[in-house]
Amino acid sequence: MTTSDQVSPGQTLAVDVDAIPPVELGPGVHVRALPGMPGIRTWVIDLAPGAEWPDLDVHETYGEAYFVVRGEIVEGDRTHGPGSYVAFGPKTSHRPRTRTGVRAFGFNYDVAG
Repeated sequence: MTTSDQVSPGQTLAVDVDAIPPVELGPGVHVRALPGMPGIRTWVIDLAPGAEWPDLDVHETYGEAYFVVRGEIVEGDRTHGPGSYVAFGPKTSHRPRTRTGVRAFGFNYDVAG
């Protein structure tokens, strides 16, 4: 599966997230690209305990959002646990990290809303 995979009109698709090979972006940071809709990239990230996103994640034109499935993500001085939904608008940046390890499901919005 690649990031260009999209769900076609009239199609229903179910995937086993753990069967998708992860891409390691940095030490303890793994991303799995999921099939999405036009203009929306979907993904799952897994950060090992103590891991930090490799670089500042900048959202210059469009936004990003994620939902914490398990563990905790730390953004600046705020900790977001399971069930938290965190959204970043255009002109924002962040560098998530975790003490406990985390799995989050997210979206990058690549078109203007």
